[in-house]
Amino acid sequence: MKGKTFFAGLGVAAALTIGAATFNSNAIARDYITVVGSSTVYPFATVVAEQFGKTSGFKTPKIESTGTGGGMKLFCSGVGVQHPDIANASRRIKKSECETCDKNGVKEIIEFKVGYDGIVLGASKKSAAMNITRKDLFLALAANVPEPSGAESLVPNPYKTWKDINPSLPANKIEVLGPPPTSGTRDAFLELVMEVGGSEFAWIKALEKADKDKFKSICHTIREDGAYVEAGENDNLIVQKLDANSNAFGIFGFSFLDQNADKIQGTSVEGIAPTFEAIADGKYTVSRPLYLYVKKAHVDVIPGMKEYLKEFSSEKAWGEDGYLSEKGLIPMPEDERKSFSNDVQTLKALPCGDL
Repeated sequence: MKGKTFFAGLGVAAALTIGAATFNSNAIARDYITVVGSSTVYPFATVVAEQFGKTSGFKTPKIESTGTGGGMKLFCSGVGVQHPDIANASRRIKKSECETCDKNGVKEIIEFKVGYDGIVLGASKKSAAMNITRKDLFLALAANVPEPSGAESLVPNPYKTWKDINPSLPANKIEVLGPPPTSGTRDAFLELVMEVGGSEFAWIKALEKADKDKFKSICHTIREDGAYVEAGENDNLIVQKLDANSNAFGIFGFSFLDQNADKIQGTSVEGIAPTFEAIADGKYTVSRPLYLYVKKAHVDVIPGMKEYLKEFSSEKAWGEDGYLSEKGLIPMPEDERKSFSNDVQTLKALPCGDL
């Protein structure tokens, strides 16, 4: 009771100061950085962590692949050593996530873009190379599609083979292995492929302004009849399954294609193959930025935070000839690298209102 009376008699600022002091004293219980989030960013964060552990004198950070959505949930759950310091994300933080962070006491978040990645429709090297459009992919994977007769209405997806959709495609059964709803890769695929493909139909495109919720429902609802198989957050497992099934496709980041080029090939989208160069110069359109989100409150408390971020944003890591590009990360242009490096060095916080 005395404790309650004591805190009640303090001002908000004083109470927060005591909370911060408690965090600082508890920080001794953890002398390493914890990172959660995107399976796509995971290999890049891990390489930096290993390099950092070897050369900095600090302990190697602990990196967990939880998916972007799962990572954000953990990241936004609070401040303190029991919560992660950094979240990897293969899409930008959502306004709702930022607001959840704020509600749970994670008041200042540093947004750190680290580079770009392509989203690839991969297949076994044993299969014939295909060229596909985003309209083809929308018709293959949406739960409900436009009436084949041309009427402006939807029907449950009737398409069984790729040839059913487009006569130029093979008569193979539609089978796509992809990420679950918690994945940033899934979010980006819905936006960059399914929304663009659905918008090839003028009446669906018109809904984007007239009824955005209906537009998103049409483009974001994936069929559940076996044509799309949720393969979890383990992209390596997708690669193994593609190697075993030459008719299946898998959705994952370019880095996994790059690292498994002996087993899988990338499918051309609208005539452009997913290569490092095509993603870097914007010709391959199914690409997205990759991020780290950092708790400012943890930076001066958890040993090595500033140094880890400095390593990640060094030219030897994320530069055009850096060790991350060797792993498949597409470097940002020099001016973008300088801008985000400055944001990290100055610990510039991202206001939720900017999202």
